[in-house]
Amino acid sequence: MTLQIVPARRPAPAAPPRARFRRALPWLLVAGFAAQVCVRLWFARARTGPVANPDETGYLLAARLLAGGPGGDLSGHTFYQGGYPLLLAPAYWFSRDPMTVYTTALAINAVLGAALFPLGYVAARRFGLPRRTALPLAWGAALLPATAFFGEFVLTDAVLPAILLTWLCLLHRPWRQALGDLPSDAIAAAGSLRGRVAALWGAAGVRDAWAASAVAAFAAAVHSRGNVVLAVHVVTLAALTVTGVVRKHRAVIASGAAGLAVTAAGSAAAAALNGHIEAALYPAGARDLARAMEQRLTTGAGQGWALSGAAGQLWCLPVCTWGLGGVGLVAVAAVLVRHRSAPADRVMAGVLLAVTFGIAYASSAALADEHRVGNYAYARYLSCVALVYTLAGAAALLRAGLRRALMLVAASAAVTGATGLWVHLYAGARLHDYTFIGFDFPETSFLTGDRGALHLTAASLAALGLLAGFLVLSRVPKAGTAAAVCALAATNLAALAFLFGTHPDRVRPAAPLPGAQAGGVVADASVGWQVRAMLAHPVWWTRIGRIDLRRETPAPGVCTVVVQTRDGGPPDASWRAHPAGWVPHATTSWSSVHWVAWHDPSCDQ
Repeated sequence: MTLQIVPARRPAPAAPPRARFRRALPWLLVAGFAAQVCVRLWFARARTGPVANPDETGYLLAARLLAGGPGGDLSGHTFYQGGYPLLLAPAYWFSRDPMTVYTTALAINAVLGAALFPLGYVAARRFGLPRRTALPLAWGAALLPATAFFGEFVLTDAVLPAILLTWLCLLHRPWRQALGDLPSDAIAAAGSLRGRVAALWGAAGVRDAWAASAVAAFAAAVHSRGNVVLAVHVVTLAALTVTGVVRKHRAVIASGAAGLAVTAAGSAAAAALNGHIEAALYPAGARDLARAMEQRLTTGAGQGWALSGAAGQLWCLPVCTWGLGGVGLVAVAAVLVRHRSAPADRVMAGVLLAVTFGIAYASSAALADEHRVGNYAYARYLSCVALVYTLAGAAALLRAGLRRALMLVAASAAVTGATGLWVHLYAGARLHDYTFIGFDFPETSFLTGDRGALHLTAASLAALGLLAGFLVLSRVPKAGTAAAVCALAATNLAALAFLFGTHPDRVRPAAPLPGAQAGGVVADASVGWQVRAMLAHPVWWTRIGRIDLRRETPAPGVCTVVVQTRDGGPPDASWRAHPAGWVPHATTSWSSVHWVAWHDPSCDQ
């Protein structure tokens, strides 16, 4: 018997922490994405019907139309474009029940909004942050009220931030390739035509240019702000193509030329989609924003309005991002003017600033004077770029030394103070005398604890105080980054809890009309747009028509007629010439507007 001595195996060396984190990164992104969806659904749990009318109803009607259902008549209102309803149309594939459709639309919002977490991670990495910092920072920043609050409503602002961030991330690589930051031309080195085609498809910069073009065209289909993105994108691609020609770089030329072709095709598809929706839902025409903008831009008073409104939006950008957006704005501007910045980074800084100022100026010029405070300081239109500037600002503070960080905070305070002073001098007493709508000011209401008024100075100081707190936390020895990131996430969650409440009242759609959910429905010419908009979504089975009861009688097949009353008097007196057998149902009040639904009982037999 012989004994064999087997040498003991040495334990495999443990993987370094960086390698372990890199392997776990995909799972962390998936888990973080799922957590984002859950948080957004939690804050939306009480919402089952639209309240931001006619905006929400406009998008829901367009989605219903695209899903093959009846549309509606939104003539005279702002045109609600088709890109966002195209994403909501699947909600009508599973149910026609208004409550189910609305909650499904909010679930779609939650999924699309949660995409800001992985997109924000990519952006934070582009801003130079390490993986361990970029991951939690992107998660916390994605819950900014600017990007999460409007996702609790059926509004384009639920998806525009993700669209803008996707576009910016995709557009960066073609410029790195054009300006020498990526490997040289592989297309020129390929011998055969087949090889050149394969090299063209394999060039990451070319693929990203195509994808960025498709995203820019889709942004134009979603909202008029997307037209600014599309215009900047076309100019950028033209410059990219010229750069490729000058540098004799075939891949860059292919990126620019193919990107322009995709942009043209995507823009044509977007125009066709919007044309179809406008013809179906706006038979008498939509509000002409282009004409309003033209009148503003050609007069001195109009220019004053547009520039002051833009200043109000730029005031909201740092205030509604707890000061970090102001730091990001300053940091991006510094990249643009600093000669030692990477060329591709300077180009992207210019692109981002052009989109920001373009949206602020154009949206303000087109905004009607509605005698509300939001005409002078409004955060919603720039909410699509708020996350980008917040990440840029946080990255700048975390990477900078103390002296430079203090300079950035001071510069953010200067931007906030200058734009706030401009708003105060231009608007004056109108900031207090005009109508204050809390929906326009979610972040400032949280900062000042007042849902009923705008406190310009108090909100500015509160935001700068939070910014100073982030700076102090970021300098805590060994745990500064983690403390600052956790503080950002906690502030965002606290703001959302303040805005939606810990035990919110359930928001339900308008009460269904009397009788069976069938037959034609018409509204008298006396019925105002508020009631029409409120009923258009709950009346899911047909399009609400119009009738002038002073001259017409209901056509065959019409089972319900909606009549408005001025004083909320007896239902019987609302329509004295009604057909025999028709029954009025109790007067309903909505926002001080009284209306009565007359129903033909024979329709229920």
